[in-house]
Amino acid sequence: MFSDETLDAIEFKSSWKKERRVRDSSTQTSEIITNDVAAQSIDRHEIEVQTDEVYEKATPYRFVNDKSQELKDFLERVEPMLHEQLEKNLHSHAFDGYDVNWHEETKTVTCVHTLSHADLEPGLNVTGLSWNSTGSTVAVSYGRFDHEDWCTHKSLLCTWNVDRKNINPKKADVAVDVSSCLMCVAFHPEVPAFIAGGTFNGEVQLWDLSQPDNPFLASSGIEDDSHRDPVSRVVWVLDPEGKGKNKYKLVSISGDGKILVWQASPQTKEIKLLDGFLLLAESMPRSMRKGRLRPDAEMGVTAISYTHEDKTLFVVGSEGGGVFKCSMNSSDRVAATHIQLSVPLKNPVSFAFTPHVGPVYAVECSPYHRNLFLTCGIDQTARVYSMLQAKPVLELEPAAGYIFSARWSPVRPSVFAVVTGEGQLLIYDLVVHKVNPVCTLEAGSDKKPVYTLEFNLHNRQLLATGDELGDVRVWQLNDDLTIQDPGEETVLADLADSALE
Repeated sequence: MFSDETLDAIEFKSSWKKERRVRDSSTQTSEIITNDVAAQSIDRHEIEVQTDEVYEKATPYRFVNDKSQELKDFLERVEPMLHEQLEKNLHSHAFDGYDVNWHEETKTVTCVHTLSHADLEPGLNVTGLSWNSTGSTVAVSYGRFDHEDWCTHKSLLCTWNVDRKNINPKKADVAVDVSSCLMCVAFHPEVPAFIAGGTFNGEVQLWDLSQPDNPFLASSGIEDDSHRDPVSRVVWVLDPEGKGKNKYKLVSISGDGKILVWQASPQTKEIKLLDGFLLLAESMPRSMRKGRLRPDAEMGVTAISYTHEDKTLFVVGSEGGGVFKCSMNSSDRVAATHIQLSVPLKNPVSFAFTPHVGPVYAVECSPYHRNLFLTCGIDQTARVYSMLQAKPVLELEPAAGYIFSARWSPVRPSVFAVVTGEGQLLIYDLVVHKVNPVCTLEAGSDKKPVYTLEFNLHNRQLLATGDELGDVRVWQLNDDLTIQDPGEETVLADLADSALE
């Protein structure tokens, strides 16, 4: 079935190699054409030219001495008509209450400046503000309210001219070193560079800021004829009998209970004690005295304001909360005390009002009504009193902390402002509302307490505030707060009349 068999061989040729044909060829890009061009920088030359200042020759004006008959006939013809019309205008009520507004109309209250002095010692507060007699410069006193012992701080009196275009908000135009805390400041009513201040150590000092190299003029010193406690406030008061350089007197108040009257003028460069008063606990109604306070104990005076019609009448506020009507003409000498001055001390109080609960921080008489005045205190209330009754005719409780200062508007009879311990500036308008403020502004840095405010008497749109951190803000008020409405003073009259009902 199976057998061996031999077959023929079969050959397969190898195919792993194959002859390849090679052909050479070449390629060429287009010819690149290049051109070389030389460049050269330009030489420049500068030269200054100046035109000559052109001086315009003033045209001389000459009055014509016209005695012609034609001019005489013309004047005789028109004079009766003009005279008749002027008489009508004189008795017309068409422009009653009209006040020319020289400023652009403004609708909002804005902060136009925030001022601080870079070289100020840390921890100093704004203790006082004052505008000068031109309304262009604001003065700031710096000090501290938290002393527990004798003052060793170095403080400053600083001023800024807010009318300058290049005002530096971080550096005062004038900075005067003071050896202790400066607690209050007041510009002279007529001399723009003359300023007074009171220190924590009880000194009353005078400066002339027109002498930048040596502005210091005089000091009351720490003598018997001075204060023994911090000076709370200094005010310039018109003397009805004063003339010339003695037209104004300087009045200072202090925590030692004394109200001192000084003669101070830029011409004499001295300060001299003229008169003195002492506020005693006996002036407080017996039912309002606290604890076992002796009747002959001194009461610290914290605030003072003179009436605008009679500069012999003034109102003071005390550390104990008392509010008193006083007279410069008082002849009631106080009994012998340990206080010895070169002038006899008198009791100025003629009437006591319902007191605040705690220190009174501000008192100001209304510039538009002789019987009304404004107060505020640590009891968080602002009050309007009438001189004719003990109880206030209006009491406000903003619920914004302590009220440290209160001021009437100098141009709107029914407007006043207060600043609070929660850093707010509250502006009230009694025409609009008798309880709620018409404007609430954050006036304190980081909501720190605002201690003082001052309206500008000569620029009605400006108001300044100063806070705990040493910052001063200048506010521009809107037209609603600066333009008086016709018959607005009747609102104050009605408020004052409520005391008689």
